[in-house]
Amino acid sequence: MDKTIEALASEVLQLPTSDRAQLLDRVIASLDADHERDAAWDNLAAKRDAELETGSAEAVSLDDVIARLRAEL
Repeated sequence: MDKTIEALASEVLQLPTSDRAQLLDRVIASLDADHERDAAWDNLAAKRDAELETGSAEAVSLDDVIARLRAEL
């Protein structure tokens, strides 16, 4: 491991658990940055929310969804 990375890791490991968890979330998010995918999911979520609001779609309970999936498998 590079000396700089070792020094950084040593410093990070001295942080309180909550700070390390927050830092870890930020690092993982930076590795998984796919803005086009995120925008597509945001658009789909907004569309589905609008469909529920207007009544053009109906919500399905989690139990019903799981039952349908089990029936298909």
